[in-house]
Amino acid sequence: MMFWILIAVLTAGATLSVLVPLNRRLPADASQLNERGADAAVYRQQMDEVDKDLERGLIDDEAAEAARTEIARRMLAADERRTGSESASRGRMRARLVTLLALIVLPAGAVGLYIYLGTPGLPDRPLQARLAAPPESQSVEELIARVERHLADNPQDGQGWSVVAPVYMRVGNPSAAANAYANALRILGSSVKLETDFGEALTVANNGIVSADAHAAFERAVALDRNAVKPRFFLALALGQEGKTEEAITAWTSLLEGANPAEPWVPAAQAELSKLGGAQLAARLGDGGRTGDSDQANAGLPGPSAEDVAAAQGMNAQDRGAMIAGMVQGLAERLEADGGSVDEWLRLIRAYMVLNQKQEAVAALGKAREAFAQDADALGQINEIARRAGLEGS
Repeated sequence: MMFWILIAVLTAGATLSVLVPLNRRLPADASQLNERGADAAVYRQQMDEVDKDLERGLIDDEAAEAARTEIARRMLAADERRTGSESASRGRMRARLVTLLALIVLPAGAVGLYIYLGTPGLPDRPLQARLAAPPESQSVEELIARVERHLADNPQDGQGWSVVAPVYMRVGNPSAAANAYANALRILGSSVKLETDFGEALTVANNGIVSADAHAAFERAVALDRNAVKPRFFLALALGQEGKTEEAITAWTSLLEGANPAEPWVPAAQAELSKLGGAQLAARLGDGGRTGDSDQANAGLPGPSAEDVAAAQGMNAQDRGAMIAGMVQGLAERLEADGGSVDEWLRLIRAYMVLNQKQEAVAALGKAREAFAQDADALGQINEIARRAGLEGS
């Protein structure tokens, strides 16, 4: 009951805060109206006295006319004031009526509307009761509040921090997620997943920019697992953001080598690589895209010259892309016309996959198998690159 009384009082207060100042702005009251009516009677009496003075010869016609004009002017002014006072009085009465209606109708209408549309019979749901309900019946906000209350009482529960952190990310609160991951790392110690997720939360909270703290977290993750894809992805992204174009191209190309094109991160990596373009990508396509291979393994294989690399440095992304596509096309035409080593065919297949040209990669794979149908060792290498590139069924 107290709740409804409080609502009614608040509604009345809000209504009065608007209506009272409006009423104060209306001038004139009944006493002013009576006073101005008396003034008009005095002016009429003065007019009669002027006529009497003219009859007795006390004043001439010109003076009488002047007096009548002045008295008439005063009478008109008094009449205008009286009319304005009457209008103001009627306006004040209307304002009071509106105020009374607002004080009664608005609260009554609000209550009636709530009874019709709302659920006044719904029992109260205190926070403690909501948090005590079964988890499956709670909303995400209630579950978060439940975990937060638990962590407030048990701040050293590292598992609790690691559980709530990804929930914060899903509800769009990366700053809270980063704080939760930091607590989990402090208590549970470093791991690839925690370091990577911590860095990602920091990056999202920083509008996609890899900060120094995030960079350090990704580096710690890579130190724990050099093949971890997610931290390497963000480190490559950081290189591009820092303007280290050649290093970024190297990092993206290394990440894409042997990756399954069906992986969800691959299109994003390819898009970043395409934006950067450049000579380093051309060089990798030329040497077979095999990071870590020795120089001898690729000796004698044609690739971009030093002049090609230097020329590509000054090109825009579109021109660099055209240059790379031309190199790949030239390699494909030469292999189809004159044949080549298994390494050259593998290089061509990798190049097509890096350029996201799967149909051309499948065609090159078929031609390579046909060319080395009698060479078991070469077929083994071709089948292995097909497996790593996700082309096994082709």
